[in-house]
Amino acid sequence: MTIDAPVDAVPPHAPASSIASLLTAPILPTLLRLAIPNMIAMVGSTLVAIAETSYIGRLGTVPLAAIALVFPFAMLTQMMSAGAMGGGVSSAISRALGGGNRDRAATLALHAAIIGLCGGLFFTVVMLVFGHSFFMLLGGRERVLEEASAYSQMLFSGAVAIWLVNTLASVIRGTGDMRLPSMVLIGSSVLQIVLGGTLGLGLFGVTQFGMPGVAAGQLIAFTCAAIFFLWYLWSGRSRLPLDFRAFHFERAMFLDILKVGAVACLSPLQTVLTILIFTKILATFGTEVLAGYGIGSRLEFLLIPITFAFGIASVPMVGLAMGAGHLKRARRVAWTAAAASGITVGLIGLVVALDPALWVSLFTKDPGVTAAAYSYFHWAGPVFAFFGIGVSLYFSSQGAARVGGPVLASTARLLIVAIGGVGLMMAQAPAWTLFALVGGAMAVFGLSTAASVAFARWGK
Repeated sequence: MTIDAPVDAVPPHAPASSIASLLTAPILPTLLRLAIPNMIAMVGSTLVAIAETSYIGRLGTVPLAAIALVFPFAMLTQMMSAGAMGGGVSSAISRALGGGNRDRAATLALHAAIIGLCGGLFFTVVMLVFGHSFFMLLGGRERVLEEASAYSQMLFSGAVAIWLVNTLASVIRGTGDMRLPSMVLIGSSVLQIVLGGTLGLGLFGVTQFGMPGVAAGQLIAFTCAAIFFLWYLWSGRSRLPLDFRAFHFERAMFLDILKVGAVACLSPLQTVLTILIFTKILATFGTEVLAGYGIGSRLEFLLIPITFAFGIASVPMVGLAMGAGHLKRARRVAWTAAAASGITVGLIGLVVALDPALWVSLFTKDPGVTAAAYSYFHWAGPVFAFFGIGVSLYFSSQGAARVGGPVLASTARLLIVAIGGVGLMMAQAPAWTLFALVGGAMAVFGLSTAASVAFARWGK
Protein backbone atom coordinates (compact mmCIF):
# COMPACT_ATOMS: atom_id res chain seq x y z
CA MET A 1 0.00 0.00 0.00
CA THR A 2 1.42 3.39 -0.92
CA ILE A 3 1.47 6.13 1.66
CA ASP A 4 -1.01 8.26 -0.27
CA ALA A 5 -3.43 5.46 -1.09
CA PRO A 6 -7.07 5.95 -0.07
CA VAL A 7 -7.99 4.32 3.23
CA ASP A 8 -10.98 2.05 2.73
CA ALA A 9 -10.73 0.76 6.28
CA VAL A 10 -12.46 3.74 7.85
CA PRO A 11 -16.09 2.67 8.38
CA PRO A 12 -18.77 4.40 6.32
CA HIS A 13 -20.32 5.95 9.44
CA ALA A 14 -17.00 7.53 10.42
CA PRO A 15 -16.61 11.23 9.54
CA ALA A 16 -14.24 10.60 6.61
CA SER A 17 -13.78 14.27 5.84
CA SER A 18 -12.45 15.00 9.33
CA ILE A 19 -10.58 11.79 10.23
CA ALA A 20 -9.60 9.98 7.03
CA SER A 21 -8.44 13.25 5.45
CA LEU A 22 -5.58 13.33 7.97
CA LEU A 23 -4.15 10.33 6.10
CA THR A 24 -3.94 12.11 2.75
CA ALA A 25 -3.88 15.87 3.40
CA PRO A 26 -0.61 17.82 2.87
CA ILE A 27 1.47 17.36 5.99
CA LEU A 28 2.80 20.82 6.87
CA PRO A 29 -0.46 22.78 6.32
CA THR A 30 -2.36 20.15 8.28
CA LEU A 31 0.16 20.26 11.14
CA LEU A 32 -0.11 24.04 11.31
CA ARG A 33 -3.91 23.86 11.30
CA LEU A 34 -3.84 21.40 14.21
CA ALA A 35 -1.00 23.09 16.09
CA ILE A 36 -2.32 26.66 16.23
CA PRO A 37 -5.35 25.91 18.49
CA ASN A 38 -3.07 24.00 20.87
CA MET A 39 -0.61 26.88 20.89
CA ILE A 40 -3.37 29.33 21.81
CA ALA A 41 -4.60 27.04 24.60
CA MET A 42 -1.08 26.69 25.98
CA VAL A 43 -0.64 30.46 25.92
CA GLY A 44 -3.81 30.62 28.00
CA SER A 45 -2.23 28.28 30.53
CA THR A 46 0.84 30.50 30.62
CA LEU A 47 -1.32 33.55 31.30
CA VAL A 48 -2.92 31.66 34.19
CA ALA A 49 0.51 31.03 35.69
CA ILE A 50 1.39 34.72 35.34
CA ALA A 51 -1.94 35.83 36.84
CA GLU A 52 -1.68 33.43 39.78
CA THR A 53 1.88 34.58 40.48
CA SER A 54 0.61 38.16 40.46
CA TYR A 55 -2.22 37.33 42.88
CA ILE A 56 0.07 35.46 45.23
CA GLY A 57 2.65 38.25 45.04
CA ARG A 58 0.00 40.63 46.38
CA LEU A 59 -0.50 38.29 49.32
CA GLY A 60 3.14 38.73 50.35
CA THR A 61 6.63 37.28 50.15
CA VAL A 62 5.80 34.19 52.21
CA PRO A 63 3.07 32.99 49.82
CA LEU A 64 5.45 33.57 46.89
CA ALA A 65 8.03 31.33 48.53
CA ALA A 66 5.32 28.78 49.28
CA ILE A 67 4.09 28.54 45.68
CA ALA A 68 7.67 27.88 44.56
CA LEU A 69 7.60 24.70 46.67
CA VAL A 70 4.28 23.50 45.22
CA PHE A 71 4.96 24.45 41.60
CA PRO A 72 7.10 21.41 40.63
CA PHE A 73 4.38 19.02 41.80
CA ALA A 74 1.60 20.98 40.11
CA MET A 75 3.68 21.05 36.91
CA LEU A 76 4.30 17.29 37.20
CA THR A 77 0.55 16.64 37.47
CA GLN A 78 -0.16 18.64 34.33
CA MET A 79 2.75 17.19 32.34
CA MET A 80 1.89 13.59 33.20
CA SER A 81 -1.84 13.89 32.57
CA ALA A 82 -1.73 16.11 29.46
CA GLY A 83 1.54 15.27 27.74
CA ALA A 84 2.60 11.79 28.84
CA MET A 85 -0.52 9.74 29.60
CA GLY A 86 -2.54 12.06 27.39
CA GLY A 87 -0.23 11.28 24.49
CA GLY A 88 -0.70 7.57 25.15
CA VAL A 89 -4.47 8.03 25.03
CA SER A 90 -4.40 10.01 21.75
CA SER A 91 -1.97 7.50 20.25
CA ALA A 92 -4.11 4.45 21.04
CA ILE A 93 -7.31 6.05 19.77
CA SER A 94 -5.80 7.43 16.57
CA ARG A 95 -4.15 4.08 15.76
CA ALA A 96 -7.50 2.32 16.22
CA LEU A 97 -9.25 4.84 13.98
CA GLY A 98 -6.48 4.58 11.39
CA GLY A 99 -7.06 0.84 11.30
CA GLY A 100 -10.79 1.40 10.74
CA ASN A 101 -11.81 0.04 14.15
CA ARG A 102 -14.10 2.72 15.55
CA ASP A 103 -15.63 0.45 18.18
CA ARG A 104 -12.19 -0.25 19.59
CA ALA A 105 -11.46 3.49 19.66
CA ALA A 106 -14.67 4.14 21.62
CA THR A 107 -13.83 1.37 24.10
CA LEU A 108 -10.30 2.74 24.48
CA ALA A 109 -11.77 6.16 25.32
CA LEU A 110 -13.77 4.70 28.21
CA HIS A 111 -10.72 2.87 29.54
CA ALA A 112 -8.76 6.10 29.24
CA ALA A 113 -11.30 7.85 31.46
CA ILE A 114 -10.74 5.17 34.13
CA ILE A 115 -6.97 5.70 33.88
CA GLY A 116 -7.50 9.45 34.30
CA LEU A 117 -9.66 8.83 37.35
CA CYS A 118 -7.04 6.56 38.91
CA GLY A 119 -4.20 8.96 38.08
CA GLY A 120 -6.02 11.82 39.78
CA LEU A 121 -6.77 9.73 42.87
CA PHE A 122 -3.12 8.70 43.06
CA PHE A 123 -1.92 12.32 43.14
CA THR A 124 -4.64 13.25 45.64
CA VAL A 125 -3.61 10.53 48.09
CA VAL A 126 0.14 11.07 47.68
CA MET A 127 0.03 14.85 48.05
CA LEU A 128 -2.47 14.91 50.91
CA VAL A 129 -0.48 12.31 52.84
CA PHE A 130 3.11 13.21 51.92
CA GLY A 131 2.88 16.79 50.60
CA HIS A 132 3.92 18.35 53.91
CA SER A 133 7.02 16.11 54.04
CA PHE A 134 7.93 16.89 50.42
CA PHE A 135 7.83 20.62 51.09
CA MET A 136 10.01 20.20 54.17
CA LEU A 137 12.60 18.33 52.09
CA LEU A 138 12.64 21.26 49.66
CA GLY A 139 13.42 23.65 52.50
CA GLY A 140 9.97 24.81 53.58
CA ARG A 141 9.77 26.02 57.18
CA GLU A 142 7.24 27.67 59.50
CA ARG A 143 4.80 29.98 57.69
CA VAL A 144 6.13 29.12 54.23
CA LEU A 145 5.51 25.44 54.96
CA GLU A 146 2.00 26.19 56.28
CA GLU A 147 1.05 28.25 53.22
CA ALA A 148 2.44 25.64 50.83
CA SER A 149 0.51 22.87 52.56
CA ALA A 150 -2.73 24.87 52.55
CA TYR A 151 -2.45 25.61 48.82
CA SER A 152 -1.47 22.00 48.02
CA GLN A 153 -4.31 20.45 50.00
CA MET A 154 -6.90 22.51 48.17
CA LEU A 155 -5.33 22.00 44.73
CA PHE A 156 -4.69 18.26 44.94
CA SER A 157 -8.02 17.46 46.54
CA GLY A 158 -9.30 18.06 43.00
CA ALA A 159 -6.52 16.25 41.11
CA VAL A 160 -9.16 13.92 39.64
CA ALA A 161 -10.69 16.89 37.79
CA ILE A 162 -7.28 17.88 36.38
CA TRP A 163 -6.57 14.35 35.16
CA LEU A 164 -10.05 13.88 33.70
CA VAL A 165 -9.88 17.17 31.79
CA ASN A 166 -6.50 16.37 30.24
CA THR A 167 -7.43 12.73 29.57
CA LEU A 168 -10.76 13.50 27.91
CA ALA A 169 -9.16 16.34 25.93
CA SER A 170 -6.64 13.76 24.69
CA VAL A 171 -9.47 11.44 23.66
CA ILE A 172 -10.90 14.19 21.48
CA ARG A 173 -7.47 15.13 20.12
CA GLY A 174 -6.96 11.50 19.14
CA THR A 175 -9.74 11.94 16.57
CA GLY A 176 -7.90 14.91 15.05
CA ASP A 177 -10.14 17.53 16.68
CA MET A 178 -7.82 20.08 18.27
CA ARG A 179 -10.20 23.04 18.22
CA LEU A 180 -12.77 21.99 20.83
CA PRO A 181 -10.27 20.92 23.55
CA SER A 182 -8.40 24.19 22.99
CA MET A 183 -11.57 26.28 23.28
CA VAL A 184 -12.59 24.50 26.49
CA LEU A 185 -9.12 24.90 28.00
CA ILE A 186 -9.06 28.60 27.10
CA GLY A 187 -12.46 29.05 28.73
CA SER A 188 -11.22 27.15 31.76
CA SER A 189 -8.17 29.42 31.94
CA VAL A 190 -10.31 32.56 31.89
CA LEU A 191 -12.58 31.14 34.60
CA GLN A 192 -9.57 30.16 36.68
CA ILE A 193 -8.07 33.65 36.46
CA VAL A 194 -11.36 35.27 37.52
CA LEU A 195 -12.13 32.84 40.33
CA GLY A 196 -8.54 32.63 41.58
CA GLY A 197 -8.30 36.41 41.91
CA THR A 198 -11.76 36.76 43.42
CA LEU A 199 -11.35 34.05 46.06
CA GLY A 200 -7.66 34.57 46.73
CA LEU A 201 -7.68 38.37 47.06
CA GLY A 202 -11.27 38.83 48.22
CA LEU A 203 -12.44 40.90 45.26
CA PHE A 204 -16.00 42.16 44.72
CA GLY A 205 -16.83 41.87 48.40
CA VAL A 206 -16.05 38.15 48.58
CA THR A 207 -14.24 36.85 51.67
CA GLN A 208 -10.47 36.67 51.13
CA PHE A 209 -9.29 33.05 51.35
CA GLY A 210 -5.66 33.65 50.45
CA MET A 211 -3.63 30.79 49.01
CA PRO A 212 -6.43 28.19 49.30
CA GLY A 213 -8.70 30.59 47.43
CA VAL A 214 -6.28 30.84 44.50
CA ALA A 215 -6.08 27.03 44.36
CA ALA A 216 -9.88 26.79 44.58
CA GLY A 217 -10.14 28.85 41.38
CA GLN A 218 -8.23 26.15 39.49
CA LEU A 219 -10.20 23.38 41.18
CA ILE A 220 -13.58 24.85 40.20
CA ALA A 221 -12.48 25.70 36.65
CA PHE A 222 -11.19 22.18 35.94
CA THR A 223 -14.26 20.59 37.48
CA CYS A 224 -16.49 22.58 35.12
CA ALA A 225 -14.30 21.61 32.16
CA ALA A 226 -14.39 17.92 33.14
CA ILE A 227 -18.20 17.97 33.36
CA PHE A 228 -18.41 19.59 29.92
CA PHE A 229 -16.09 17.02 28.30
CA LEU A 230 -18.06 14.14 29.82
CA TRP A 231 -21.32 15.62 28.54
CA TYR A 232 -19.86 16.29 25.10
CA LEU A 233 -18.55 12.74 24.64
CA TRP A 234 -21.72 11.16 26.02
CA SER A 235 -24.09 13.33 23.98
CA GLY A 236 -22.87 12.01 20.62
CA ARG A 237 -21.65 15.39 19.39
CA SER A 238 -17.99 14.33 19.19
CA ARG A 239 -16.30 12.50 16.32
CA LEU A 240 -16.18 9.51 18.67
CA PRO A 241 -19.53 9.25 20.51
CA LEU A 242 -19.42 6.99 23.56
CA ASP A 243 -21.88 4.45 24.86
CA PHE A 244 -21.24 4.12 28.58
CA ARG A 245 -23.95 1.43 28.92
CA ALA A 246 -22.09 -0.95 26.60
CA PHE A 247 -18.80 -0.64 28.49
CA HIS A 248 -16.94 -3.72 29.72
CA PHE A 249 -13.42 -4.07 31.08
CA GLU A 250 -10.75 -5.31 28.68
CA ARG A 251 -7.21 -5.74 29.94
CA ALA A 252 -5.78 -5.32 26.45
CA MET A 253 -7.28 -1.83 26.20
CA PHE A 254 -5.49 -0.67 29.33
CA LEU A 255 -2.24 -2.17 28.07
CA ASP A 256 -2.57 -0.43 24.69
CA ILE A 257 -2.72 2.95 26.44
CA LEU A 258 -0.27 2.23 29.26
CA LYS A 259 2.46 0.76 27.06
CA VAL A 260 2.90 4.30 25.75
CA GLY A 261 1.50 6.53 28.50
CA ALA A 262 3.11 4.82 31.51
CA VAL A 263 6.57 4.79 29.92
CA ALA A 264 6.12 8.37 28.72
CA CYS A 265 5.36 9.47 32.30
CA LEU A 266 9.03 8.92 33.11
CA SER A 267 9.97 11.87 30.90
CA PRO A 268 8.12 14.65 32.81
CA LEU A 269 9.31 13.09 36.07
CA GLN A 270 12.89 13.36 34.83
CA THR A 271 12.26 16.92 33.63
CA VAL A 272 11.07 18.02 37.07
CA LEU A 273 14.02 16.24 38.72
CA THR A 274 16.40 18.01 36.34
CA ILE A 275 14.94 21.40 37.27
CA LEU A 276 15.03 20.66 41.00
CA ILE A 277 18.60 19.32 40.96
CA PHE A 278 19.97 22.14 38.82
CA THR A 279 18.19 24.80 40.90
CA LYS A 280 19.66 23.28 44.06
CA ILE A 281 23.17 23.33 42.54
CA LEU A 282 22.82 26.90 41.25
CA ALA A 283 21.74 28.09 44.70
CA THR A 284 25.29 27.41 45.91
CA PHE A 285 26.62 29.91 43.35
CA GLY A 286 24.75 32.83 44.90
CA THR A 287 21.49 34.72 44.53
CA GLU A 288 22.51 36.65 41.40
CA VAL A 289 23.37 33.51 39.43
CA LEU A 290 20.15 31.80 40.55
CA ALA A 291 18.08 34.86 39.61
CA GLY A 292 19.79 35.08 36.21
CA TYR A 293 18.98 31.45 35.50
CA GLY A 294 15.40 32.07 36.63
CA ILE A 295 15.02 34.78 33.99
CA GLY A 296 16.40 32.45 31.33
CA SER A 297 14.31 29.46 32.33
CA ARG A 298 11.21 31.66 32.26
CA LEU A 299 11.68 32.08 28.51
CA GLU A 300 12.10 28.31 28.18
CA PHE A 301 8.76 27.92 29.95
CA LEU A 302 7.12 30.28 27.45
CA LEU A 303 8.58 28.28 24.53
CA ILE A 304 6.95 25.06 25.72
CA PRO A 305 3.58 25.98 24.09
CA ILE A 306 5.31 26.00 20.70
CA THR A 307 6.97 22.62 21.11
CA PHE A 308 3.87 21.12 22.73
CA ALA A 309 1.60 22.43 19.99
CA PHE A 310 3.59 20.90 17.13
CA GLY A 311 4.25 17.70 19.04
CA ILE A 312 0.70 17.02 20.19
CA ALA A 313 -0.62 17.91 16.71
CA SER A 314 1.58 15.19 15.24
CA VAL A 315 0.21 12.45 17.55
CA PRO A 316 -3.13 11.78 15.76
CA MET A 317 -1.52 12.21 12.34
CA VAL A 318 1.21 9.70 13.17
CA GLY A 319 -1.22 7.37 14.96
CA LEU A 320 -3.74 7.33 12.11
CA ALA A 321 -0.96 6.67 9.59
CA MET A 322 0.45 3.86 11.74
CA GLY A 323 -2.98 2.28 12.15
CA ALA A 324 -3.56 2.42 8.39
CA GLY A 325 -0.12 0.99 7.62
CA HIS A 326 1.24 4.22 6.12
CA LEU A 327 4.60 3.98 7.89
CA LYS A 328 6.50 6.32 5.56
CA ARG A 329 3.87 9.02 5.99
CA ALA A 330 4.02 8.58 9.77
CA ARG A 331 7.76 9.26 9.71
CA ARG A 332 7.34 12.23 7.38
CA VAL A 333 4.81 13.72 9.80
CA ALA A 334 7.22 13.23 12.73
CA TRP A 335 10.18 14.84 10.98
CA THR A 336 8.08 17.70 9.59
CA ALA A 337 6.73 18.52 13.06
CA ALA A 338 10.24 18.31 14.53
CA ALA A 339 11.62 20.63 11.86
CA ALA A 340 8.83 23.17 12.37
CA SER A 341 9.29 23.10 16.14
CA GLY A 342 13.09 23.21 15.97
CA ILE A 343 13.21 26.08 13.49
CA THR A 344 10.67 28.19 15.37
CA VAL A 345 12.21 27.68 18.82
CA GLY A 346 15.73 27.78 17.42
CA LEU A 347 15.24 31.19 15.83
CA ILE A 348 14.01 32.59 19.14
CA GLY A 349 17.04 31.09 20.86
CA LEU A 350 19.45 32.63 18.35
CA VAL A 351 17.84 36.07 18.74
CA VAL A 352 18.19 36.08 22.54
CA ALA A 353 21.71 34.63 22.28
CA LEU A 354 22.76 37.53 20.04
CA ASP A 355 20.85 40.20 22.00
CA PRO A 356 19.85 38.96 25.49
CA ALA A 357 18.75 42.46 26.49
CA LEU A 358 15.56 41.99 24.46
CA TRP A 359 14.37 39.61 27.18
CA VAL A 360 16.51 40.29 30.26
CA SER A 361 15.81 44.03 30.40
CA LEU A 362 12.11 43.24 30.93
CA PHE A 363 12.87 41.78 34.35
CA THR A 364 15.96 43.35 35.91
CA LYS A 365 18.52 46.12 35.80
CA ASP A 366 20.76 44.60 38.45
CA PRO A 367 24.26 44.26 36.92
CA GLY A 368 25.04 40.91 38.55
CA VAL A 369 21.73 39.30 37.63
CA THR A 370 21.92 40.74 34.12
CA ALA A 371 25.41 39.34 33.61
CA ALA A 372 24.32 35.87 34.74
CA ALA A 373 21.25 35.92 32.46
CA TYR A 374 23.37 37.08 29.51
CA SER A 375 25.79 34.22 30.14
CA TYR A 376 22.93 31.72 30.24
CA PHE A 377 21.51 32.86 26.89
CA HIS A 378 24.93 32.96 25.22
CA TRP A 379 25.41 29.27 26.04
CA ALA A 380 21.87 27.87 25.99
CA GLY A 381 20.17 30.05 23.35
CA PRO A 382 21.96 28.56 20.30
CA VAL A 383 20.80 25.04 21.23
CA PHE A 384 17.13 25.81 21.88
CA ALA A 385 16.46 24.23 18.48
CA PHE A 386 17.51 20.84 19.85
CA PHE A 387 15.02 21.25 22.69
CA GLY A 388 12.23 21.91 20.17
CA ILE A 389 13.21 18.92 18.05
CA GLY A 390 13.46 16.57 21.03
CA VAL A 391 10.10 17.48 22.58
CA SER A 392 8.27 17.29 19.25
CA LEU A 393 9.74 13.87 18.42
CA TYR A 394 8.85 12.67 21.92
CA PHE A 395 5.18 13.27 21.11
CA SER A 396 5.44 11.83 17.58
CA SER A 397 6.96 8.69 19.08
CA GLN A 398 3.89 8.36 21.27
CA GLY A 399 1.76 8.33 18.13
CA ALA A 400 3.90 5.47 16.83
CA ALA A 401 3.84 3.67 20.22
CA ARG A 402 7.66 3.77 20.27
CA VAL A 403 8.43 6.10 23.16
CA GLY A 404 11.30 4.24 24.84
CA GLY A 405 14.08 6.00 22.93
CA PRO A 406 12.93 9.56 23.69
CA VAL A 407 12.52 8.65 27.38
CA LEU A 408 16.10 7.35 27.47
CA ALA A 409 17.22 10.62 25.85
CA SER A 410 15.53 12.49 28.69
CA THR A 411 17.36 10.22 31.13
CA ALA A 412 20.66 11.16 29.49
CA ARG A 413 19.85 14.84 29.95
CA LEU A 414 19.07 14.30 33.63
CA LEU A 415 22.32 12.40 34.25
CA ILE A 416 24.43 15.01 32.45
CA VAL A 417 22.94 17.84 34.50
CA ALA A 418 23.07 15.95 37.81
CA ILE A 419 26.54 14.39 37.54
CA GLY A 420 28.14 17.25 35.64
CA GLY A 421 26.55 19.88 37.87
CA VAL A 422 27.77 18.25 41.06
CA GLY A 423 31.24 17.86 39.56
CA LEU A 424 31.41 21.54 38.57
CA MET A 425 30.11 22.59 41.98
CA MET A 426 32.76 20.52 43.78
CA ALA A 427 35.45 21.91 41.48
CA GLN A 428 34.20 25.45 42.23
CA ALA A 429 33.99 26.13 38.51
CA PRO A 430 32.67 29.50 37.30
CA ALA A 431 28.93 29.88 36.74
CA TRP A 432 29.22 29.98 32.96
CA THR A 433 30.34 26.35 32.94
CA LEU A 434 26.98 25.36 34.45
CA PHE A 435 25.13 27.22 31.72
CA ALA A 436 27.33 25.53 29.11
CA LEU A 437 26.43 22.22 30.76
CA VAL A 438 22.72 23.00 30.40
CA GLY A 439 23.20 23.81 26.72
CA GLY A 440 25.18 20.62 26.16
CA ALA A 441 22.55 18.51 27.92
CA MET A 442 19.84 20.12 25.78
CA ALA A 443 21.77 19.28 22.60
CA VAL A 444 22.29 15.68 23.75
CA PHE A 445 18.56 15.36 24.46
CA GLY A 446 17.56 16.59 21.00
CA LEU A 447 20.18 14.61 19.08
CA SER A 448 19.58 11.41 21.07
CA THR A 449 15.83 11.65 20.54
CA ALA A 450 16.33 12.22 16.81
CA ALA A 451 18.69 9.23 16.63
CA SER A 452 16.22 7.00 18.49
CA VAL A 453 13.46 7.91 16.02
CA ALA A 454 15.75 7.48 13.01
CA PHE A 455 16.88 3.99 14.02
CA ALA A 456 13.74 2.70 15.75
CA ARG A 457 11.56 0.25 13.89
CA TRP A 458 8.06 1.67 13.53
CA GLY A 459 5.23 -0.77 12.88
CA LYS A 460 4.92 -4.46 13.56
